[in-house]
Amino acid sequence: LGWFLYSTLTAFAALCERVGEGETARRELVETARRELVETARRELVETAVYHQQAASLLQALETHGWDGAWYRRAYDDDGVPLGSAQNRECRIDAIAQSWAVLSGAADPQRAQQAMQSAYEYLVLEKERLILLLTPPFDKTPRDPGYIKGYLPGIRENGGQYSHAAIWTIWAFARLGEGNMAHALFDLINPITHTDAPEKVSRYKAEPYVLAADVYGVPPHQGRGGWTWYTGSSGWFYRLGLEGILGLRKVGHTLLIEPCIPQDWAGYEVVYRYGRATSYHIHVENPSGVQQGVAEVWLDGQRLTGPQIPLHDDGQTHQVEVFLGAN
Repeated sequence: LGWFLYSTLTAFAALCERVGEGETARRELVETARRELVETARRELVETAVYHQQAASLLQALETHGWDGAWYRRAYDDDGVPLGSAQNRECRIDAIAQSWAVLSGAADPQRAQQAMQSAYEYLVLEKERLILLLTPPFDKTPRDPGYIKGYLPGIRENGGQYSHAAIWTIWAFARLGEGNMAHALFDLINPITHTDAPEKVSRYKAEPYVLAADVYGVPPHQGRGGWTWYTGSSGWFYRLGLEGILGLRKVGHTLLIEPCIPQDWAGYEVVYRYGRATSYHIHVENPSGVQQGVAEVWLDGQRLTGPQIPLHDDGQTHQVEVFLGAN
């Protein structure tokens, strides 16, 4: 939650700055929002520096007290005993603390790399096709980590694959530029690959067209899917594919393309529909066999200065060419 709060503080500070970008922005707010909302936004603008200060103070605390030597800790009990530490017998390492250290953009780069390497080493079970939330699961500890211990070891949050966290782990690898790893793990948890053979179907026991909220992490039910119709992780999985790997993200009135793909991909194509009747046919080519990095972007035969494609709902079909490689 520390990493998530850092991300929220910095994002909200940026929003406050955007709201206060001069008379034009204020006039637009007056025209589109209630006066109370405008006044609140103006007051928040004054607090922008405070948000940045809080984020900086939080980051210092996270790096000072959250780092365990090879990964970030999950939490602390009220009496100061760490959770998600190498000194713990149960829950020695947790996935979310590692992935959000990366996704927040806040963690020390070397530590972030080490944390994700540790997450892969301890939490990714390739043969079983699982990405665990934590390991080992809670079982014998006399301490009370909360309701999570109410699940049997290996079930749901207690040491199973909790799919929200699994997706954030994959996205963190993509954010680090590791396209080979991101796509391999995307394929690893894809429900289709859990059900492409009879023996896999008998183990998974869930639908191949619905992302499971959780997958059991320890025998005798290891690999069995659960809560397939009761999860928001399917939306995250969809975003991971489009935004994290294919790299398409709408920012204001532009489409940003920043792929992170396997280096053996020659390229891919996307048709992006915008507005009522406008479409952008996007051709991404990877002639240099890289995992990340946009060298050139062309829109309707004209080279653009960056990876942002201006969007106009003009009812036309536009051609976009993106070449990956060294810029």
